[in-house]
Amino acid sequence: MLILAIESSCDETSAAVCEFDGDTSVIRSNIIASQIETHKLYGGVVPEIASRAHCDAISSITYEALERAGVTLDDIDAVAVTSNPGLIGALLVGVNFAKALAFANGKPLIPVNHIRGHIAANYFVHPSLKPPFLALVASGGHTSLIKVTDYTEFETVGRTRDDAIGEAFDKVGRVMGLPYPGGAEMDRLASIGNSDAVKFPSAAVIGDNLDFSFSGLKTAVINHLHNAEQKGEAYVKEDIAASFTKAVTSSVVKKLTMAVEATGLSDIVIAGGVAANSHLRTALEALAEKRKLKLYLPPRSLCGDNAAMIGAQGYFEYLAGVRADTSLNAKATGK
Repeated sequence: MLILAIESSCDETSAAVCEFDGDTSVIRSNIIASQIETHKLYGGVVPEIASRAHCDAISSITYEALERAGVTLDDIDAVAVTSNPGLIGALLVGVNFAKALAFANGKPLIPVNHIRGHIAANYFVHPSLKPPFLALVASGGHTSLIKVTDYTEFETVGRTRDDAIGEAFDKVGRVMGLPYPGGAEMDRLASIGNSDAVKFPSAAVIGDNLDFSFSGLKTAVINHLHNAEQKGEAYVKEDIAASFTKAVTSSVVKKLTMAVEATGLSDIVIAGGVAANSHLRTALEALAEKRKLKLYLPPRSLCGDNAAMIGAQGYFEYLAGVRADTSLNAKATGK
């Protein structure tokens, strides 16, 4: 089965052709048009600009994906598209393009939840991975602990109550004067800094819950930087990055450990853009070894937003009978 997948939930326009045959899945093509250089000027994603950039790119990269895969629309069995959550204007570009393409060519249309897509990216590189398992989705817009009981059955057991983990990395990086997006540079600086230089508060919400609050941690770091500047004191960016990263990773490890105990699941899947962070990966590998857990990490190439992950989840939604008609609309939320 060949699925043409389209992703446009934030600032990457992506199209992919994925092939599925039972337990075998292959990415035939996965084209991504990034808008990083466009939004770097503003220090973050500008929704209206992102939407217009999607309009400019979506048609050309879709046909590039087909060409790279060596197929035509006639060969495609279904079209999958991110329908939620994300920036509403950006989502609408992908959803409406996919609707037009699918119905003009007589193909089934499959709406896909973006977060489910991130989790499904792991299926390409871990053929043995099967539900049930516990997933940590960590990205610029989302931070959730999700119990995956089947390929299309998900239960959120923990989440951030405010900022997402990637959002916190980027905002702290911006205050430190790092180029957008700040997450990658924060990762590099943390590798050469002293993680014990400053003790920042935990992002793990106190109590019998599995939630996070990265807003308080982010504010603590920003206040520390502002206080140093007001006093004319120098601070070492590498040490701030390392100390902040330590607070983030220890918070994630704490709540993930609690989630393992609460659910009884020992298979752990990591997904989302922040899954590329080297310090988070190392901390979770150490946790898995200590607790005898089976850890599934996606390659860095599949951590960020891409259409192949939408194709992966789209396949299972298709098998479950999920279809959309021309009334399909985008939704900014995950519900």
